[in-house]
Amino acid sequence: MPHAVWKGALTFGLLNIPVALYPAERSSDLRFTLLDSRDQARVRYRRVNEDTGREVSWNQIVKAYEYEGGNYVLLTKEDFEKVRVETTRSVEIVAFVSAGDIAPVYFERPYFLEPGEGSEKVYVLLRETLVRTGKAGIAKVVIHEREHLAALLPYGQALLLNLLRFKQELRNQAELRLPGAAAQYKISDRELHMAQTLVEAMAEAWRPEQYHDEYRDKLMAWIEEKAETGAVAPMPEVEEPAAAGKVVDMMDLLRRSVEQTRAKQEAEEAEHARGRRRRAAG
Repeated sequence: MPHAVWKGALTFGLLNIPVALYPAERSSDLRFTLLDSRDQARVRYRRVNEDTGREVSWNQIVKAYEYEGGNYVLLTKEDFEKVRVETTRSVEIVAFVSAGDIAPVYFERPYFLEPGEGSEKVYVLLRETLVRTGKAGIAKVVIHEREHLAALLPYGQALLLNLLRFKQELRNQAELRLPGAAAQYKISDRELHMAQTLVEAMAEAWRPEQYHDEYRDKLMAWIEEKAETGAVAPMPEVEEPAAAGKVVDMMDLLRRSVEQTRAKQEAEEAEHARGRRRRAAG
């Protein structure tokens, strides 16, 4: 059973639902230890004074905000206490919006909400209401003394609380060099139609279980083989992407992509058919 990171109440108008908050994600990143290549001793980080080169202990370190080049405002623990968000034990729904109106770029981190004993009926009521209306609850919640904006969404049998980024945390697209309208690049109707044909040929039901981190799998296999034998065959070369700016025949590439996709699908269907015949014969 995972550990609850927060316990409190979900407030919905005058309704109050005791809930526990559980991370909906789990890290599968590989953790590595830094060693000195000369003797394989562990390498540790040190906090060093840039001017003297001497190590600085934690009790001598203060936080500061650089408001101009080389000018700092020093902040004490008391300064942070003055502006600290009041810690509440509630997920307060402040509004409901159409779930589809929240752009994916705002979503940051998902959490599952588990109802407390005796509050299942209200939990289900809210979950089913969100399903039927297509709405998301916009809520405020304080986690680890920091206020977060969040979206409350139905997900299977669960209520999912997805922390949101604030507007000021997102980069303005105007800072990037992005292409304009399709007409500016003389994209023809034939090219759009062929691209749409490719998309439709590759369309399938979303099955997240069929995708996994291939890089992690290969790296773990590499590590395990190296641990067992001490030597492994060289890893295959990574194919370099095509050079930018190279003139390509988009129609030809799209047409060949559609043909390859259809050929792959036909081969997979034929293999499935052979498998069914073998099982029937056995």
